[in-house]
Amino acid sequence: MLRDVDHAVRHLAPFAEFLIATVFMAFVIAAPVFGDIHPVPLEKNTDSAKCLECHEDRAKGKNVHTAVAMGCLTCHEIRVNRDATYVKLTKTTVAGLCLSCHDTKDASKIKGIVHNPGIRNCQKCHDPHESDNKYQLLKPTVGADAKENLCLNCHTIGLNTPVKGSRHPALDMGCETCHITHKTGERGNVEFDYHLTKATPALCIDCHDAKDASLQKAHQDQPFGAANCLACHDPHQSASPKLLQAFLHPPFADKACEICHAPAKDGKVVLAQTDVKAICGTCHDDKIKLIETAKVQHPGAAGDCTDCHNPHASKRPGLPKTNGVEICITCHSEQADLMKTAKALHQPVFGQGCASCHEPHGSERAKLLRAEGNALCLECHGPDARPAKVKDAKLVTIFGGAVRLPDDYFSKNQVFVLQLKNGKGHPTPSHPTEDIRDLNDLTKIVTPLGCMTCHQPHAGPSRQMLVKNQRPGLEFCRGCHKGSIGDQIQ
Repeated sequence: MLRDVDHAVRHLAPFAEFLIATVFMAFVIAAPVFGDIHPVPLEKNTDSAKCLECHEDRAKGKNVHTAVAMGCLTCHEIRVNRDATYVKLTKTTVAGLCLSCHDTKDASKIKGIVHNPGIRNCQKCHDPHESDNKYQLLKPTVGADAKENLCLNCHTIGLNTPVKGSRHPALDMGCETCHITHKTGERGNVEFDYHLTKATPALCIDCHDAKDASLQKAHQDQPFGAANCLACHDPHQSASPKLLQAFLHPPFADKACEICHAPAKDGKVVLAQTDVKAICGTCHDDKIKLIETAKVQHPGAAGDCTDCHNPHASKRPGLPKTNGVEICITCHSEQADLMKTAKALHQPVFGQGCASCHEPHGSERAKLLRAEGNALCLECHGPDARPAKVKDAKLVTIFGGAVRLPDDYFSKNQVFVLQLKNGKGHPTPSHPTEDIRDLNDLTKIVTPLGCMTCHQPHAGPSRQMLVKNQRPGLEFCRGCHKGSIGDQIQ
């Protein structure tokens, strides 16, 4: 009976394929391939005057797109298919159409951080025809909630200030007071990374006079006019008074400035001891010893602690001076170049910070790594990855508490967890992920294998970040699997 069924399936297969193809073609012919049918028949070369008979409102308003004056057929085209009229865009995507004129906004050609909707979704912020707002924005950039303020549709900044916290009054003046949405430039420059009208402290001093007596008193009469305000203050909102950053150095938080500072002299900062490292060593002598005695030492940690750390406050754990990336690539120029050229960047490296995987002060392992071999990668990507929550803080820790991350780090970055078992499971269920050993002598390694066999740790041309900048596919696999896929590794 099974033989008869198999024979029937084989006999009917060609007919089934023909039937499916016929039905598909009939659907394609019947379907409106150019979009919805236009309610009024039009000639192929109908002029804009005809369009405006019905769409007059598209050419009126406080701010009308200049393309409207160029004619409707600048962006739209009319197609007549038999007895039906279709009106479609001249490009396959909205973003592609916008970039045909606004090519300076093309994210693929811009070096730096691009506002996310600006990459491929212009209509998320702009009306393509007219608006009551400048730049044809869908809403103003002023207002206390998302109903009024366009920016607050995505950014919830300033909407949920804690009871004992603080909120910057500049938010009520409108986001464009400080930001120019499409401003981009050199990555790592705060002016461009956050699309600011100008860099700090110049931006802050526009409103906050550094000579104001009350401000000077609040800063313990220490010179602050040329300092980076963002090192200590959050520009939007904070859980603390005075817009202080999320993480505070205890002496600064306790206003015990005298531990580190003497009174300012001639408008300059004066330290309580002869040098910065001596002051830091008063409390952090364990770090000083690690820097000096580690098996693998970090030359960058041999200088002053404030080369990397802010002594007052930071938006990140560990009080990094700028952020966990910029601190390192200031010296590691090869990674800075990679950051500018690679299409796919590993988030812990170029998003969170190099210290996610490396010990910044010193280590027992090569390259200052926090763990050996696959254990480093599997701390986040392994089936047993269990980030520990920090009590009374919106943080989780990895590597036994050595690295602290935002509590939404894994969900926000969609960290991919590998379902490994007994050293197998990636990229296919039976594929080994660790050294293949001799079954007769498990101390002998037949084929060395690990995450770094296939992947680069920092960046690559694709999301998989394969070695030698290769693309995922059969050719990559055949680098090990000689002949057809499925052969034993040679």
